[in-house]
Amino acid sequence: MTNYHMGIDTSAYTTSIAIVDETHNVIFDDRKLLQVKQGDRGLRQQEAVFQHLNNIPRMIDTLSHKIDLTKVKTVSASVKPRNLKESYMPVFKVAQGQAFVVSRILNTEYKEFSHQDGHIAAGILGSNLKHKRTLLAFHISGGTSELLLVKDNKKNYDIELIGGTKDISAGQLIDRIGVRLGFTFPSGKELDMLSQKGNIISKNIPINTHDTWINFSGAETFFYRLIDGNICPKEDISNSVFYCIACALTNVVIEAIKVYDIDDILIIGGVAANTLIREILNERIHESGIGKVYFPTPDYCTDNAIGTAFLGATKSGEKSFGGL
Repeated sequence: MTNYHMGIDTSAYTTSIAIVDETHNVIFDDRKLLQVKQGDRGLRQQEAVFQHLNNIPRMIDTLSHKIDLTKVKTVSASVKPRNLKESYMPVFKVAQGQAFVVSRILNTEYKEFSHQDGHIAAGILGSNLKHKRTLLAFHISGGTSELLLVKDNKKNYDIELIGGTKDISAGQLIDRIGVRLGFTFPSGKELDMLSQKGNIISKNIPINTHDTWINFSGAETFFYRLIDGNICPKEDISNSVFYCIACALTNVVIEAIKVYDIDDILIIGGVAANTLIREILNERIHESGIGKVYFPTPDYCTDNAIGTAFLGATKSGEKSFGGL
């Protein structure tokens, strides 16, 4: 009998449930983007929690009509942003509580991982990195831009922060510019589509990197001035935002390859789905022979529970809920 592994993730902006089988094929993948009011630049945690609590029952009901739940062997949850003791966000308590309840009802094993663990796992699942014991990962999303040294072990991933942004994340830069241009939040997809019609602006775009660290606040101010002064077409500004991010990422990844002597680089998180960023990193790192760059499929880049389900199938993880 084929066994299934369930993952539940309730991030800042997406509710997701996924099922993988014993050979790590994705059997079920359901996601619901949380609703943000026009003009707002995000959700308060209590608003996001409320939406997650409304979404989960409907998604479980859909799941129950798609697969035989008696075949579920493990139920895993993303319970915090990062795999650190002090890491905490209220939204992840929804996934933790719901997954624990489901595991008890199904009388199956319960496991806990972090949201970042899930992103790494989804990236590895969608690439040729399953057998790599050590790699570099750049997690670029709405709230995170972190360069990580990742070591694989039986329980989970050992993750060391070795670089990233010191002010705003790449995703925050994208969303802030997008909202300034009149798009809804989050703005990544709309800005990406518009950018494909544009060109890199001729002005000197500030790309501020030092060693393996990036500062994007100077770029944010620069693009605000272009928008407020109506100096450049929107599509050119959009294109140049992604170009700026790609150049900054390239600089710090090349530095990390030199320092750590590791040439396998996994790019994960929602921002990693952007076409221009992929093209520039591939050209300047992969095709130039400096390192091997791996991207998940775009669907695996955005917040999802696929990685959490995959971890439940392959790692022991944490198994307690509230000390139980």
